[in-house]
Amino acid sequence: MDDCISSDEDYYDSDRDSLHGLENEDSEIQRVPKTPSTKVITKESLLAAQKEDMRRVMDLLSLREYHARTLLIHYRWDVEKLFAVLVEKGKNHLFATAGVTMIENRSNSSSEASSMVMCDICMEEVHGNDATRVDCGHCFCNNCWTEHFIVKINEGQSRRIRCMAHKCNAICDEAVVRTLVSKRHPDLANKFDRFLLESYIEDNKRVKWCPSTPHCGNAIRVEDDEFCEVECSCGLQFCFSCLSEAHSPCSCLMWELWIKKCRDESETVNWITVHTKPCPKCHKPVEKNGGCNLVSCICGQAFCWLCGGATGREHTWSSISGHSCGRYKEESEQKAERAKRDLYRYMHYHNRYKAHTDSFKLESKLKESIQEKISISEERESMLRDFSWVNNGLSRLFRSRRVLSYSYPFAFYMFGDELFKDEMTEAEREIKQHLFEDQQQQLEANVEKLSKFLEEPFDQYTKDKVMEIRMQVINLSVITDTLCKKMYDCIENDLLGSLELGIHNIAPYKSKGIEKALELSACWNSKANTSDKYPPSDCGTSGGLSECERLTSLNSEENGCSSRKRARAEVVTGNFFDLNLPAEVVDRN
Repeated sequence: MDDCISSDEDYYDSDRDSLHGLENEDSEIQRVPKTPSTKVITKESLLAAQKEDMRRVMDLLSLREYHARTLLIHYRWDVEKLFAVLVEKGKNHLFATAGVTMIENRSNSSSEASSMVMCDICMEEVHGNDATRVDCGHCFCNNCWTEHFIVKINEGQSRRIRCMAHKCNAICDEAVVRTLVSKRHPDLANKFDRFLLESYIEDNKRVKWCPSTPHCGNAIRVEDDEFCEVECSCGLQFCFSCLSEAHSPCSCLMWELWIKKCRDESETVNWITVHTKPCPKCHKPVEKNGGCNLVSCICGQAFCWLCGGATGREHTWSSISGHSCGRYKEESEQKAERAKRDLYRYMHYHNRYKAHTDSFKLESKLKESIQEKISISEERESMLRDFSWVNNGLSRLFRSRRVLSYSYPFAFYMFGDELFKDEMTEAEREIKQHLFEDQQQQLEANVEKLSKFLEEPFDQYTKDKVMEIRMQVINLSVITDTLCKKMYDCIENDLLGSLELGIHNIAPYKSKGIEKALELSACWNSKANTSDKYPPSDCGTSGGLSECERLTSLNSEENGCSSRKRARAEVVTGNFFDLNLPAEVVDRN
């Protein structure tokens, strides 16, 4: 369920100039624009994002580019973890575990080129020009190297191709791999380059593909907490942790279980258990449609509805011939009662979840009608030119309704027996449930009030009536925002925070809505000339192109997924002001 208005930059800006005079001059609180902590990585900016992290490692350790890439792939592109290992265990341990081997010089390379070399793989002598020695010092013929590289690339091991020597963990130079493979299979060499490039997304826990359908081709990188909800530039809002739709205050596990429960036939099974009995002959479920306790299946078998046992067809109004089942069986009765209770409990939470979800969809259609009302009011009223309070209230309604909708799946699992049965006593569960439901009830009541006032035909009202509605909308917007914050605080501290299990993390609540990720610039500029500072690799070019030019070209041409962009949700036009300010302060001007 996406927020219909989610732009952080355009939110809370209206009436800002007019409110400056109302602010306390001695206030130490300053509004500083916060830089978004999420970035959109497109196919064009993927190379720049990868270079950015490699540059940090190259500057610190004075490494070649492919050595820095090898280190980062081993540590899953976690630069901070790489630096921590360097400080704690030293440079030698860092290189050894990642398979990076540094060679001081290659003084004997010219003599090898003019001599014969024995290949320990195929056991044949080849000319020195037909053999390649890698950083670890092992030398084999080019044919054996090429076959080895082709096999590893086809097996999906392009990111870390090890040396062929026995018990050697050194990672082969990517330039050597590229040069040898491109002579025989140019397409496979391009595949190798693409795997290296996409390693920044596939192996990086801070970067994930956008789950849009059809795929927009973008990836999202988070800088801080991975338990967050983000909005891609294509307009899709999703949970970064599990890649499903944004679902806070539900944890990822709760939402996964809820979706499965809503989609599978588990509740159908519960209904069948409560309302039907299995035939003792064909075992098909039979529903009773009359008052008599002797029922017949379509297969012809007669059985007793009370106990489910097979019987004959002879019976009277009070008994069945040759059959008696008056003895109480506690186990079967308890099973039926438990199934009935679970079904009614699920229906309670699902009905309210669906009701608020449907309300959200219907209220999303208010945007167009509200814009028409604003246009009419602005033409009719010469005094009231600023109707941004309507758009602000609508934004708050969408976000509060969304929180309220997902709070019911959270309550279903939080106070049920599936996840936290052993975490709380019955008394603790009851206290916490009452605390949460009180806050949920307050939020629900104020959201419905806000929805009612926004649906008012204010374009037909007098100026005094419009001002009255304006005050109500502003006050209710502030109240619902405060109640949402309190609900999240209750969930994080009083409910989930007191549990021993730490797997139920939720995305934090943000008054401005889900953060919209900014696109990462595709331009990558080095501060220093890398060719002067770092020694070039032996085979750093392919087909006359530099590595940067080749990867840039590859990045723009190789597109493993559709490049069609999802149409962005239409953003309601109009100015915004700070909903967190009291209505009296806003109205003074």
